[in-house]
Amino acid sequence: MDYKDTLLMPKTEFPMRGNLPKREPEMQAKWEEQDIYRKVQEHTKDRPLFILHDGPPYANGDLHMGHALNKTLKDFINRYKSMSGYCVPYVPGWDTHGLPIEQALANKGVKRKEMSVAEFRELCAKYAYEQIDNQRTEFKRLGVRGDWENPYITLKPEYEAQQIQVFGEMAKKGYIYKGKKPVYWSPSSESALAEAEIEYQDKRSPSIYVAFAVTDGKDVLEAGTKFIIWTTTPWTLPANLGIAVHPELQYAVVKVKDEQFVVAQALLEEVSTVLEWENPETVKLVSGADLERITTKHPFYERESLVILGEHVTTDSGTGCVHTAPGHGEDDFYVGQQYDLGVLCPVDDKGHMTDEAPGFEGLFYDAANKPITEKLEEAGALLKLEFITHSYPHDWRTKKPVIYRATSQWFASIKDFREDLLAAIKEVKWIPHWGETRLYNMVRDRGDWCISRQRVWGVPIPVFYAENGEAIITDETIQRVSELFREHGSNIWFEKDAKELLPEGFEHPGSPNGEFTKETDIMDVWFDSGSSHQGVLVERDELQRPADLYLEGSDQYRGWFNSSLTTAVAVTGKAPYKGVLSHGFVLDGNGRKMSKSLGNVILPGKVTNQLGAEIIRLWVASVDYQADVRVSDAILKQVSEVYRKIRNTFRFLLGNLADFDPTKNAIAYEQLREVDQFILVKLDKLVKEARASYDSYEFSTIYHTVNNFCTTELSSFYMDFAKDVLYIEKADHYERRAMQTVMYETVVALAKLLSPILPHTADEVWEYIPGVVEESVQLTDMPEGRELANADALEAKWAAFMDLRDDVLKALEEARNEKLIGKSLTAKVTLYVNAETKALLETITESLKQLFIVSDFAIAGSTEEAPEHALKLEHAAIVVEKAEGETCERCWVVSTDVGEVAEHPTLCPRCADVVKDFE
Repeated sequence: MDYKDTLLMPKTEFPMRGNLPKREPEMQAKWEEQDIYRKVQEHTKDRPLFILHDGPPYANGDLHMGHALNKTLKDFINRYKSMSGYCVPYVPGWDTHGLPIEQALANKGVKRKEMSVAEFRELCAKYAYEQIDNQRTEFKRLGVRGDWENPYITLKPEYEAQQIQVFGEMAKKGYIYKGKKPVYWSPSSESALAEAEIEYQDKRSPSIYVAFAVTDGKDVLEAGTKFIIWTTTPWTLPANLGIAVHPELQYAVVKVKDEQFVVAQALLEEVSTVLEWENPETVKLVSGADLERITTKHPFYERESLVILGEHVTTDSGTGCVHTAPGHGEDDFYVGQQYDLGVLCPVDDKGHMTDEAPGFEGLFYDAANKPITEKLEEAGALLKLEFITHSYPHDWRTKKPVIYRATSQWFASIKDFREDLLAAIKEVKWIPHWGETRLYNMVRDRGDWCISRQRVWGVPIPVFYAENGEAIITDETIQRVSELFREHGSNIWFEKDAKELLPEGFEHPGSPNGEFTKETDIMDVWFDSGSSHQGVLVERDELQRPADLYLEGSDQYRGWFNSSLTTAVAVTGKAPYKGVLSHGFVLDGNGRKMSKSLGNVILPGKVTNQLGAEIIRLWVASVDYQADVRVSDAILKQVSEVYRKIRNTFRFLLGNLADFDPTKNAIAYEQLREVDQFILVKLDKLVKEARASYDSYEFSTIYHTVNNFCTTELSSFYMDFAKDVLYIEKADHYERRAMQTVMYETVVALAKLLSPILPHTADEVWEYIPGVVEESVQLTDMPEGRELANADALEAKWAAFMDLRDDVLKALEEARNEKLIGKSLTAKVTLYVNAETKALLETITESLKQLFIVSDFAIAGSTEEAPEHALKLEHAAIVVEKAEGETCERCWVVSTDVGEVAEHPTLCPRCADVVKDFE
């Protein structure tokens, strides 16, 4: 007889190697065939809804690791929620309008001016859909589950129709108005530019220091004291309406000869050097906040310049007192709005000074620098003139400098419902909690929202104009435009004239001849995506508003979180989300931003092809994603090693369940040995901790607790000593069935717990678990925590034993290093322990030599009685020596009773008894 044939060795077809790049696409094809998304929805249809509303990525270019982080986190949450009592429809989306697509087409050689607006927009839409198809394939390759065949897309007619309704509702409430705002303006192409159309080149500019004399010091400064500003754009001084100081900075009032000047204390030394002051005397220090609303005289016009507070003021350069021209700067504009300074922009479309700049009319703005500087000198206000070369924005097409210039734009008035916005923010649950403060402060301090853009690829602003120039926005016109867009898409706006777009027979007192025109501007793309609560949550029957959760990168406090809140509160009075969760940015292994020039870019597509999507997903679970996270080949290699350990754990558990039928062979918890109960107690604790971590979106805790459970309780302990039972005993031996019961419960629980994070692996494991009836683990629910009898006492007792076992393993390792023994089964271990440890060991009914994986074991006395050569460790003094006797050919245990059964002279009595059944 070959005794090897009598061993019950593990049997499973579950592969040791993941081979994820090959196996994952096969699993995904199976999900497609099963229509797993629909099956999950059907399985959970009677449950309460949980809606995670997808923030739309922009439809341009391949996915980067930030996309992978974002969509994978969403998938963790959706998969978990659908397995824990909720129905979780997930509608992914795309943002499709805006400049990058226009630019991509220009880069491909499309001649925008050689076709109609409608024709160009058709090309933009075609390009967007191509990008969507590409990105959808990549998202699905990451294992993200959702309604991929029916996503929401901001260029779709039904979405645009709802967006028009949002605009109309805001206009009806009086929140939409037309006004002026500074934008990037290119005099060379006579056009407003978006930031993406700006490139930076060096430019030589005048650098001047200018004095503004105080007219009313508000009992803080004496009249005649002079604020000093620094600017490299003298041409903007005719538009000056104020001086901004930072409320928290200290300002020095400095006496130089017979004059007093105000500069930021932190910049005093630098300013003194530039202005060549000798022995400036600081008369007093004043906080920026105390300078508010002091008035000064404009250097060459008979008007006042108000001292105002601005958070944008820095001490990086200049004087800490910032020349403020609301018509020529974004910060200037917003801070000017807070103080009602007005908007003065004495520069026309072509870059020439207008009659609002008396003395300089008709001059090209750049040519006006010299006469303005001369005027300052004549007025005694010029303290210093020099020239510097610095990086300056240029038009990417003409390569000529651009300016900031206030132009007529459409705005959403924030001030009219700011308090409602701030109240709504306080009703939302923010994770991390600082997100609330961040958005609250942004909304509190922001100016009105400029929602118009002078481009063509976007949703038109649905405004008509009467013959007298009056803007027309009525319920009737909004409804008509919305219906037209739903039926035909927004291209119809560019294909038809105003009369055809207006309701039939429409009349207006401002158009006695029945003539109308239409707005040519489009809406800001943030208005597009910010309307998704209406265009998706309301439009789609399976969804609801407000969503339970919005989850995006931390940059979206300024972006989507903000625009969504603004439009939703304006329309409904409430936030569009109950909770907001944000994540950080993905950096390289050294904490640097990824860029092609540095060569440190890691693409998700490349990782899935080389390592598999599960490795990206496990990496996402491993990081503290609420801060910035790092990724590198070395980090992914470490994650791959953890994956290998998890997979090997699954394989061992499955291999030892080959002959286990849970309906017939399982043993009740109360009838298990203590050591088996202990593992189930630890499993139950893992289930509770993992579920609590899922509920609080702390995925790294799950990663670490599962890894620790697989490594410590299972691999290093239970599965290690289990081999002497599972392989050696008879198939129906009580201890063997007990351990199989534990392993069965463990593999089922782990497959479910890890399904949201490792769905491919969990579903693969599920196929090999005996007795399960569901076709996918995704159609099951999370394991529930249980109240197991005597759990705390069991855990404490066996934790103490594990500590002692660690000492024994150390002693065995040392003996092995000293060549005293080979494998641990060749050893005899003798312990010298204190009374507490002795009492512990006396309560353990399981075989101690089996638990320690040695052939002989004894407790010889107290620690004080230990011989000199004993290894004295924390919990015991330990003597390791060679076990006496022969090695059983079948179980490898060394004992003195090998050969006692004559028919089997190389076996111990235990093995001899087992093999009888094979004779």
